[in-house]
Amino acid sequence: MMHLQEIPICLEQECGRVPALHRRPFTPPSPQITFYEGKCFTGRKLDVCGSCNSFQDQGFLNRVNSICVQSGAWVCFDHPDFRGQQYILEHGEYPDFYRWNGRSDHLGSCRPIGMHGEHYRIEIFEGSHFRGPSLELTEDCSFLQGQGWDKTCINALKVYGDGAWVLYEEPNYRGRMYVVERGEFSNFNEWQARSASVQSIRRVVNYF
Repeated sequence: MMHLQEIPICLEQECGRVPALHRRPFTPPSPQITFYEGKCFTGRKLDVCGSCNSFQDQGFLNRVNSICVQSGAWVCFDHPDFRGQQYILEHGEYPDFYRWNGRSDHLGSCRPIGMHGEHYRIEIFEGSHFRGPSLELTEDCSFLQGQGWDKTCINALKVYGDGAWVLYEEPNYRGRMYVVERGEFSNFNEWQARSASVQSIRRVVNYF
């Protein structure tokens, strides 16, 4: 189950005053992920705490059958140099590749997904270069056409908020997936998609 992490609240005692509530600044966790060659966290393993453009360069074969995400959220690629099919892995355990919607045990690179706070906002556009009708979202959407988006494609988007989003080619968060972080994407090639097809969108929230 995914959940939003509450920002810790601390009490500050002031002389002669009622304690005041203060929010601590948001501090994302240091990312950490472990890859295992065998299912159920067995066999040789590779610990990663940042971007890794080639598992083979670290002396680890490209075969990955289970993963443990200790902290952060990650995007993994089935080829080195952050190329190929993307898989989004959030905090938790994945005892086999089916758990991250993989089609095989082949992975070649990974990087952590950035998070800057807890405010999510994305604007999607029908046309490339931010042209045509647009729609703003602040929550997950399992079926864009149910929100009045009468197309099955998105050709450009802007991520305004602090958190990242995952785009799915099919409704109900199925099919090929692509992660987008804060910034502007003027066409679907910029999020490494094969086509403009997007029918569901969700936030990346389970970082902890």
